Amino acid sequence: MMRVRRPVIAAVAIAALALTGCGAQAMPSGSVPSMGPSMGPPSEVVPSPESTASLAAMKKAAGIADCPKSDPDVAAVPSGLPDVVLPCLGGGREVRLAGLRGKPMMINVWAQWCGPCREEAPYLTEVATTNKSELMILGIDHADPQPALAIEFAHLSSWKYPQLADPDVVLRAELQITGPPQTFFVRPDGTIAYRHAGPFKSADEIRALAREHLGVSP
Repeated sequence: MMRVRRPVIAAVAIAALALTGCGAQAMPSGSVPSMGPSMGPPSEVVPSPESTASLAAMKKAAGIADCPKSDPDVAAVPSGLPDVVLPCLGGGREVRLAGLRGKPMMINVWAQWCGPCREEAPYLTEVATTNKSELMILGIDHADPQPALAIEFAHLSSWKYPQLADPDVVLRAELQITGPPQTFFVRPDGTIAYRHAGPFKSADEIRALAREHLGVSP
């Protein structure tokens, strides 16, 4: 049976971040500018004051693409994406992860409060901008109670590809996400070919992993 999003968790403190994941690291020159003092995981979910309409307007202004259609009926596969439904960041259609089929995918799990996510952002932008292959690139804003800041971060990063949201932290258990960034390379049949923990160091690293694990050259 398909599982849907769970109720909002009162606290989203991440007890153990992966050593290669999000932590207090200095940002190199050329990385995404800071949008405020928050550079660590939020200690609690604070209701965001932004309305649905204002978030939709921010998303449109940022040029972020609509979230892709997903099959509601196709069976989930072993070693594949979890059978959960996530909202589209800024509004739009919800997406059933297990129902994403037909194209190779790179799914990047990030958060606007995550320093290493800011470090790798330019490399994701470069690959997405130059991608001429069939590779579908998706982002998932994880453990983030401030969608407006997340959309602003995506805008500053020039991310035009679709962005989902995981405000209820369902992927922590489903994909063993101990902390962003984490990136999954997914085959067209929905199975996960490779997980990359921690930030990318270059756009060429992303391209090499896509060729190695998915057979595409973005």
